[in-house]
Amino acid sequence: MKCPYCGYEESKVIDSRPAEDKKRRRRECLKCKKRFTTYEVVEKPLRIVIKRDGSLEPYNRNKLLSGIYHAIKKRPVTVAQVNAIADEVEDKYTSNWNSQMTSDQIGAVVLGHLKCLDKIAYIRFASVYQDFKDVASFVATITALNDENEKHRGQ
Repeated sequence: MKCPYCGYEESKVIDSRPAEDKKRRRRECLKCKKRFTTYEVVEKPLRIVIKRDGSLEPYNRNKLLSGIYHAIKKRPVTVAQVNAIADEVEDKYTSNWNSQMTSDQIGAVVLGHLKCLDKIAYIRFASVYQDFKDVASFVATITALNDENEKHRGQ
């Protein structure tokens, strides 16, 4: 680590501690003996979302959260559950160091969680995510969800 005072290339670590998703290191220059602080962070790959039309855009957690919040409006879903869904999306792609994900893949993860949490929120999110072209496809999705519900009740 280069000393900010004299430019010498070597220093020693005096103290190291965690600080807000970073590692704070107190260092001392081996030449001029002055102390300085550095922060170490894990470099994550830039996540890119491949849209349906083939265009690319940077992943935006706030955009994902906004879509989920629209779906759960006035529904019994907590903020913690919404954050867990967003964390799952991010973890799924970051853990593999996969920097690209399609909007369809993101939507599928969200739908999977919403289906378990709240059926109405699931339908609301699906209506935007699946981009229904007609009433029949919308009704078919609701019917399939209802049939699945009845099947689970019968067991």
